[in-house]
Amino acid sequence: VQLQASGGGLVQAGGSLRLSCAASGHTFSNYAMGWFRQAPGKEREFVTTISGSGRITYYADSVKGRFTISRDNAKNTVYLQVNSLKQEDTAVYYCAASITWSSVSDPYKYRYWGQGTLVTVSS
Repeated sequence: VQLQASGGGLVQAGGSLRLSCAASGHTFSNYAMGWFRQAPGKEREFVTTISGSGRITYYADSVKGRFTISRDNAKNTVYLQVNSLKQEDTAVYYCAASITWSSVSDPYKYRYWGQGTLVTVSS
């Protein structure tokens, strides 16, 4: 699976962005899709994930109520709507694909990764 993330940018605190991740190479709906992020000097952290069907989602506590993950299996794309952005949301955001639905917040469960898209939140 090849993944291409896009949609990052510079936004003021309180603003919104929609990140996209386009997939190719395998049957997209077979894969759970996750978003992770890595801030400067910090480890990569789990943000959210969505099951292959799109019926099940799971969020990190830090983004619940502000971020929404969705997918369009007809377009082989997963989205991350990020609202009410805070400076601490500044990071490179990565999409990832996992053939399994277990330990979904563990980055080692995801075999395929996109190149990342930078989100910078200014005050």
